[in-house]
Amino acid sequence: MRETLVLNASFEPLSTVSLRRAVVLVMQDKAVVEQAHPGLRIRAAEVDVPLPQVIRLRRYVRVPFRQRAPWSRRGVLVRDRHRCAYCGRRATTVDHVQPRSRGGGDTWLNTVAACAEDNQRKADRTPEQAGMRLLALPFEPTPADALLLALGVRERAGLPEWLARPA
Repeated sequence: MRETLVLNASFEPLSTVSLRRAVVLVMQDKAVVEQAHPGLRIRAAEVDVPLPQVIRLRRYVRVPFRQRAPWSRRGVLVRDRHRCAYCGRRATTVDHVQPRSRGGGDTWLNTVAACAEDNQRKADRTPEQAGMRLLALPFEPTPADALLLALGVRERAGLPEWLARPA
């Protein structure tokens, strides 16, 4: 499913939403399309809307400052680009480096994306005990990094010029 970036009225990135939600916000006149997918439009009897890639809210939404990106299974898979941390193949599950049964929690630094086979092979052990090596160490993304990863952008250079400028 395509993701659409939502900007506040001040052009501050807020989150990503589904394409369907973005179109609804535009149709309800709560947002305007800042950047559209080239050549793609949504058409109906009395509607002709460009397919939004970036939308901006018409009214400013006050958002509490977030120092940390919230942890989620989907976030771990996106952070690791759906690649297994043990073999590099496509990952569909999340593995706890320090198993939950041994005190490991659902944190950015304790979870990695893993394919089902490696997740089962490692089982309820640490990578060292299972004789497995991590290809990349887990890290905690900043809220801005998490937003870019959710959009599938690897670097700020992949953003439009007006959005890639540092604040």
